[in-house]
Amino acid sequence: MAKRRGFIFPGSEIYGGLANTYDYGPLGVELLRNLRNLWWEFFVTRRENIYGLETSVLMNPKVWEASGHVAGFTDTVKECKNCHQRSRVDLLEGDNCPHCGVNNWTEPKKFNLLFETKVGIEVAEKSRVYLRGETAQGMFVDFKQVLDTFSPRLPFGLAQSGKCFRNEITQGQQVFRTLEFDLAEFEFYVKESEWEKWFEYWQKEMEAFAAFLGIDKKKLRWRKHAKEELSHYSKRTEDLEYEFPFGFKEWFGCAYRTDFDLKNHMEKSGTDLRYTDPDTHEKFIPHVIEPTFGLSRTLLVLLIDAYHEDKDRVVLSLAPKLAPYKAAVFPLLSNKPELTKIARQVFADLSKSMAVRWDDNGNIGKRYRRQDEAGTPWCITVDFDSLKDQAVTVRDRDSMKQERIKISKLTECFHEKIS
Repeated sequence: MAKRRGFIFPGSEIYGGLANTYDYGPLGVELLRNLRNLWWEFFVTRRENIYGLETSVLMNPKVWEASGHVAGFTDTVKECKNCHQRSRVDLLEGDNCPHCGVNNWTEPKKFNLLFETKVGIEVAEKSRVYLRGETAQGMFVDFKQVLDTFSPRLPFGLAQSGKCFRNEITQGQQVFRTLEFDLAEFEFYVKESEWEKWFEYWQKEMEAFAAFLGIDKKKLRWRKHAKEELSHYSKRTEDLEYEFPFGFKEWFGCAYRTDFDLKNHMEKSGTDLRYTDPDTHEKFIPHVIEPTFGLSRTLLVLLIDAYHEDKDRVVLSLAPKLAPYKAAVFPLLSNKPELTKIARQVFADLSKSMAVRWDDNGNIGKRYRRQDEAGTPWCITVDFDSLKDQAVTVRDRDSMKQERIKISKLTECFHEKIS
């Protein structure tokens, strides 16, 4: 369904594809854009103490050395001697290779997840840079600039969303784990004595965001990382897991990064990254709580959670605020100019303030089914009665109930429904 309806396409498909890469089709890109905007609204726009940033994908490589990623951003992998496929040790279930079923492995070894590339025309060590594996480091190295320009008081956060890149060994399960992905996260700076309070606060807010997206609460659970699972920068990490068809897996993450990042960047760069308390004038390095949201993975969660089918139809019950198109407009018969003219005007008026889909292909029943599968909440049909009463038939995706609404009231009606 994801491919057929234009949500997710295999990347580079006409050349046989590239493992672990995907493209977003016309519906997928709209869904992702809506998701990104809702995340920003929920965590940034609505809050007086969260500031947005957009930092560069390419950074001075010293950033990644100071942050510990060059040395410690690794997975432990081993290779099957029979089929030569590599697997992450922490994701293996049992002793046998998941690809060929044979138990014959090389010794485990560390594998760095950062992608390397070169800057400039000279191939030399000094030209090496990395594609970012997280957005966090940009928010740490810009910490002082935000302090200098906005003078925020603790607690406050820096947020951004954007592309990240990880040379993942484990592949499959579509956009659950990919080489390139959309990430949204923020670094929330607090006093060390208050980190536990804020950690629990942001856990609750992450649950609230899941509910805001319309996700079934019964499919969620928190899982605390064991000591040996913790990232090199984390003292405590908990994952909000979602019950995928392949089991409970990480969806969101919340990490207590202590003062690890700011302290290391301060030592390595020689720049004072301490915060000065405006009341006591005490200087100290803030500690950090980091809520992280994989938007590419969230798109997969939304599709799975909203999908259901019965003997007559397949329905994608996305929340209206997330749906790629809020409504679809049909003329009852595409070969009747008098109906098409009104339908085109309805489409033009609605599309000024919301995403609307035009569909005049096939009979009405097929159009309804097509839009149900695309997640479109409402279908608007211009029929022969519309010529007399200047009203249209609006059909609800989930209930399939129909109501008659005046054309002049449509925009107001849909904005009320969406909000």
